[in-house]
Amino acid sequence: MAVSLINPDRHVQVPLYHHVAVASGSRQVHIAGQVAWDENGELVAPGDLAGQVAQVYRNVAKALDAAGATFHDVVRFTWYAAGWKREMYDAFNAGVEQAAREFDLATPPAALIGVDILFEPGILVEAEVTAIID
Repeated sequence: MAVSLINPDRHVQVPLYHHVAVASGSRQVHIAGQVAWDENGELVAPGDLAGQVAQVYRNVAKALDAAGATFHDVVRFTWYAAGWKREMYDAFNAGVEQAAREFDLATPPAALIGVDILFEPGILVEAEVTAIID
């Protein structure tokens, strides 16, 4: 397996991700910021954080597949959330849970960074993803 996910001993456990990814392989896959657009560039789930998170995962899945990778090859997810507040966590998590019903997700290291605005109004989340494959 190219990616091993680890939580250090005596370290807080977070259900959505592991703290460390150890990767081996010869090709890196860097996926540019993915937002909740459909194939026509139309925003999916306007105003619905959970729906947008799930759509981002769908777009990431397509990008990974195009590179010959899966979610189990991912070593890092970086999320950006417009106007982030702690109260948004449950909706964000609901989107992850929805995506987990659609895909075989791994739990690589992740960061969620609050920003004022993303590419255009209405986009609530964006994800950048790094994977490694042989």
